[in-house]
Amino acid sequence: MRPFLLGFLLIALLIPVADNASSNGEGAKQTAKQTAVEKKTQVVLLGTGTPNADPERSGPAVAVVVNDTPYLIDCGPGVVRRAAAAFQKGVAGLKVDKLKIAFVTHLHSDHTTGYADLILTPWTLERQAPLQVYGPKGIKAMTANLLKAYREDIHIRLQGGEPSNHTGYKVLAHEIKPGVIYQDENVTVKAFAVQHGKWREAYGYRFETPDKIIVISGDCVPSASVIENCRGCDVLIHEVYSTVGFAKRPPEWQNYHSKYHTSSRQLAEIATQAQPKLLVLYHQLFWGTSEADLLKEVAQYYQGRVVSGRDLDIYP
Repeated sequence: MRPFLLGFLLIALLIPVADNASSNGEGAKQTAKQTAVEKKTQVVLLGTGTPNADPERSGPAVAVVVNDTPYLIDCGPGVVRRAAAAFQKGVAGLKVDKLKIAFVTHLHSDHTTGYADLILTPWTLERQAPLQVYGPKGIKAMTANLLKAYREDIHIRLQGGEPSNHTGYKVLAHEIKPGVIYQDENVTVKAFAVQHGKWREAYGYRFETPDKIIVISGDCVPSASVIENCRGCDVLIHEVYSTVGFAKRPPEWQNYHSKYHTSSRQLAEIATQAQPKLLVLYHQLFWGTSEADLLKEVAQYYQGRVVSGRDLDIYP
């Protein structure tokens, strides 16, 4: 009987160990799942405007925020203050001193007038790391000239008694080509060429995060590359102009806009092929029409979900 009892006791003792090991394995899996879910992506419209001086719409700028890390697309006028406003709305990743990485679609002034602000203001507010900027050919020259223009400001802040650091105003500018241009634990960023009138280089961007795929068109005429890079993406942010408003424009402006931008009818056709889960209109040219009118123009030919983007809109 004793050998039998001894064997029984050993089995009884081992069962809880096995159960505990199984439980720990399940717990590890659950923790891994929770970690993956925690890397939630937010898309924040910091500026939805155009060169028109609309006080309700800052210059073009979008933030993709992953795991409280912000990635900016374009830096139109007002970009840093809009980031501060988003931080006040609860987007922790848009604390100004966290603005360290930016991607520029093209070098039009309405997309870059806030570049000096993005270089200098976060540094003044104690950003330690140099700003990393990715963009088309010419971004290095623009960067060097801006730093030259503000060299007296930089000198006084460094040598005039103000508490400051010697790294946060610096910029590492990268001139890009189509393809994967940036990758870290949060995102993979792919640049793709688009056509924007006479610009030799203009880009859209595709962001792949743990839970979302986001595509930003930049400024462009209808481009097959937008469709190819979306193909069922979670969010497509695309520029647009009103077809009804366009008909009222002078011929010289019609000629210009038709070579640089995308009409509501054309965007509907793009979205029908690309099939994003959400289409967001930004850089909207209304020309006397309303947001509702422009949405109707798109919805007339596109059956998917579409919204008119406004500054500080957040898409979880």
